[in-house]
Order: sequence, then C-alpha cells, then structure tokens
Amino acid sequence: MILYRYYAFLRKFFFVLCLFLFLPFPLIAAETTLSHGLALHCELKCPADFSHFDYVNPQAPKGGTLRQNAIGTFDTFNDFILKGVSAAGVGMIYDTLMASAEDEPFSQYGLLAEKVELAKDRTFVIFHLNPKARFHDGHPVTAEDVVFTFNLLLEQGQPMYKRYYADVSGVEALDQKRVKFTFKDGNNAELPLIVGQLVVLPRHFWQGKEFNKAGLDLPLGGGPYRIKSFVPGKSVSYERVDDYWAAELPVNKGRYNFDILTYDYYRDATVALEAFKAGEYDFRHENVSKNWATLYKGPQFDDGRIIKKEITHEIPQGIQGFVFNTRRAIFSDRQVREALIYAFDFEWSNKNLFYGQYKRNDSYFSNSELAAVGPPSSAEIELLKPFADQLPAEVFKDSYHLPTTDGRGNIRHNLRRAAALLKSAGWIVKNKQLVDKNDRPFVFEILLTAPAFERIVLPFKKNLARLGIETKVRVVDTAQYLNRVREFDFDMVVWSFGQSLSPGNEQRYYWHSSVADIPGSRNLAGIKNPVVDALVEKIICATDRQNLITRVRALDRVLQWDFYVLPHWHISTFRIAYWNKLAQPELVPKYGLGLMTWWVR
Repeated sequence: MILYRYYAFLRKFFFVLCLFLFLPFPLIAAETTLSHGLALHCELKCPADFSHFDYVNPQAPKGGTLRQNAIGTFDTFNDFILKGVSAAGVGMIYDTLMASAEDEPFSQYGLLAEKVELAKDRTFVIFHLNPKARFHDGHPVTAEDVVFTFNLLLEQGQPMYKRYYADVSGVEALDQKRVKFTFKDGNNAELPLIVGQLVVLPRHFWQGKEFNKAGLDLPLGGGPYRIKSFVPGKSVSYERVDDYWAAELPVNKGRYNFDILTYDYYRDATVALEAFKAGEYDFRHENVSKNWATLYKGPQFDDGRIIKKEITHEIPQGIQGFVFNTRRAIFSDRQVREALIYAFDFEWSNKNLFYGQYKRNDSYFSNSELAAVGPPSSAEIELLKPFADQLPAEVFKDSYHLPTTDGRGNIRHNLRRAAALLKSAGWIVKNKQLVDKNDRPFVFEILLTAPAFERIVLPFKKNLARLGIETKVRVVDTAQYLNRVREFDFDMVVWSFGQSLSPGNEQRYYWHSSVADIPGSRNLAGIKNPVVDALVEKIICATDRQNLITRVRALDRVLQWDFYVLPHWHISTFRIAYWNKLAQPELVPKYGLGLMTWWVR
C-alpha cells in the first residue's frame, strides 16, 4: 500500500510538472499597473483622489441656455460615418472610456472606465468599467457594449477608424465590467490612450439597425446631454441629463453647467455675425481677422453687454493652407508646387486683409516644440540618412523658409523665381498663356465653402495670371464641399490639419500612402511617399519625448520640402465675444477654451 501511494505520488508529481513545462507562456500572468489614468511620456498631474480639474469652478451654478451658431446645414445625427453632414454638438450625447485633461499635453482620467490596467510592456490594456455607468434609457454600460462599438466602427464607420486602430489586434470582454484591448506589439506608446478615447455606443439600441445610414433618427447616448428638439437643417437643441450618472465624477465636476445647448444654423457668415450682435445667440469664436478688426463695435460693446476678449493658448496649430491635389497631373511635379508658393504674397495679405493679426505657418506642427526650425539636428540627420537618395538635398542642410515680400504688392522677384521653376518643369508661355509641351494650358480650380475666402484668393489669382496660369474660383455649400473633399474631387482646396502635442496614429490618416486613395481620408494631397510612410511609423513607435520630437521634426522637414501645401497662417489666441450673461472660471486651460466649464450668471 505504501509503495502504491509512492508511485501514485510520483505520477501526480510528473503530471503537474509536465503541465507547468508545456503550458503556453502567455498563460503566465503579465505584469501590469492599475491606475486612475493614463499619460504619454509624462506623469499624471492629478492624483488618484483628485476632486476636480484645476480649470473648473466646482461650485458653478447649473441652469440657463447657451446659444451658439453654425454655418451651413445638417442632415444626420450619426457622426461616425461618411454619409451626410452631422449636427453640431452631437458628440455631447456620448461618453468615452476616459476623459482628457485640457491642461496636460496628453493625459486621460477615468470616465466610463473608473480604472485602467496597463501591461508593463504595453501589449494590452484592460479598462475596468464604472459599475454606475448607464445609458440614457437606464441600461448599464457593459464590456460587451465596448466590444460591439469597436467592431461596429471598424466594419461600418468612417475609413479613418481602420487606420486609427490598425495596431489593435483584438478586443474582448473579460467579464461584464472589464474589457481588454490587445495590441500587435508594445511599440505604439500612444495606443492605450487612443482606445481610451473610444466613444461607447449601446449594443441593445444599434443591434439589428442599419448603422451606415445618414438620417435624423434620434440616437441613444449616455453622455451629459441628450437631443431635446431640432428643425431639420436649421437648429438643434440639447438638454442636460438631470440624472446623468457621471455628473459628480472628478472629470465632470464643474462642467456641463448649461441646462440647454442650442445651435442655430445660418447660410451666410455675415448674417450670422449680425445675428450675434442683435442678441440671437450668446457666444462667438471669430476666425475672420477683418471681422474682428472692424465689425465688433457698437453700443452693446461700449456698455459691456457684449464682452470682446483675446485669450492666449498653447495649442499646436498644425497647418492650414491651399492643399495641392497631387493626383492631378498639373500638381504631380514638386517644382510646380514650389512655383505656386512663390506667387502667394502673405505679407501683403496680412497687412491689407488681416490687419497684421497673423503669423505665417512654415511648419506642419506650428506653435509647438515639434516644429522643424533652423537646420536639422544631428539626430534628425542620422534618422534621415537611410533615405538620402529619395529626398531633396535641402532637407539635410537648409532651414525651410517660405518666400517673403515687402508687403507692398510688388512680387516681381518671386514671380521670376516661380517662372524659372515652371520652365524647368516643362511649362512655357505662349500668347501670355502657360502651356505644357502638348500646348495644354495650365488651368485649375480652387474650391471654397466660405465666401469670405474669396478676398484672399483673388489677389493670389491675379499673381498667377501674371505667370500665364488661369485660376477658377468656385464657392459651394457645405454639403457639396464636404462631398467633393471626401471624394478628392478638387484641384486645390483650403484645409486645416490640426495637431496635438503628441502626434501618433492620426499621422497615418493625414499623410500615409495606404490611405491616399481611400475616400474620406485626410490625405487630401494624395501623398504616396515611402519616406513619409517610414517616418510616420517611427513616430508611432517613439519610446520617449525627445525621441518623438526628433522624429516629428524629421517628418516636418520632408513634408515642408515636398511642398504638398501652400501654407497660410495661424494665431495663438482665441478671439471670442459673448453676451455678459455668461461667466467663466478664472483659470483657462493651456490646451483648450474650456467652454463647457462656463455658466450662466
């Protein structure tokens, strides 16, 4: 009996030993950290027991209405698809897994997810959902809702989502309140925060419905507001949810103070401004310098009923400009694109049209430490060396500077340089018209949606005419403009590429060749450049802040010297005006205006 027990023990011992030896390694628990938030390349500013963000007034009164304006029209409440023009403010009806802080470069704190568990090697992240989280109909928010939303956006949402989440290899519900995102590798440090931005939709509402369809059916959300009423294409109002489950969370304390948010639509920007001055709505963010300099006047400003204010911020400005559609044969040549840049007189425009309010954009990451300024550093040169045979020589030795003028309107010197570049590219002037070797004229169209931009385009058109180029200017309504941009149906268009302090996955959607032919992507220029592709991937895999800065600056130089955009300008202040019924906290966040922290007096 003793011998039998001994052999039985040995069999059990070897069985357990074999189990240990041959179990797949992934079943051994990975080392993780559990936290109240996430930050990229820095420490979280707010401790685990923080009560509210510094830039809010936690005692702000609730109540009243905030009326704002929008230009154009809308025909859908579905902001996740390409079809239609979505209503202003519709994102306010949803919650995300985490909430971003507007006074930190890129940090997130718990919203739908009260805790976040991150693998030390950053190969996966687990979000622990708040058990109190509810949709507006009372249904609890579950891990299955998160999985459903993620898959729905990949399968039927805008093409952007497939690229944005390209490094996510899987998502699974571990139980009702834990959802795990697994990544292809741990190289993309930003990816945990990117999935933290995920809006969560109710599976029980959308399952069985046609998601990829524009329309004005009311969606179900779970955020601080719900749709109250609307007039198709003309106005939409949202009401604050009285029993909003997250109202007292630290990320929401002192925010969402207005009972009603209303957006009134105007077809004409001039009419919209006059409506504001007449008291038809309460708050206005002005982006036309001439308006700011000349039209914000009158008794309502003099007696303080309307407050006019400029607020400095530290938000990266990215780049705004005339985008060359390189899919068009006339803009496929780098020298041609450079030549047209010489024909734009920013200094004259800034003096005569903008009242000296703007700074020129000479970087794709303007107003930030990410901008490539001056000659390249040794680290940038080392990074770019493997691509030397694919890059202009200027990338390695020169600081990128845009052509300048004296502001008096005489740009003869610049036009001579432009003419030389065009000639080198095979264009010649015949009978005062620029033509190619087959006598086809150089004709292109600038597509606009804002009539105010015509006064900027027309002097540019005049300068181009001196080179023998015929420029057509077409102004269309918002819906047509968006549809044509989505389909890349334009020669040149005005666009703005916003940037954050921590560029990452979104750079694929802006510049990567993989999206150049996908309708709806933001690669409007049609860039198909293997060097750009490689640098974008290196940015996504940056391991620390200095590494990220070097890689972004290198990308900036390549984009600059390939002349994909004719740069415009930027301003590092918010130009706002509002009726004195509104009040705001004393502290304004560095990276936002914080309008949802305001209240009615």
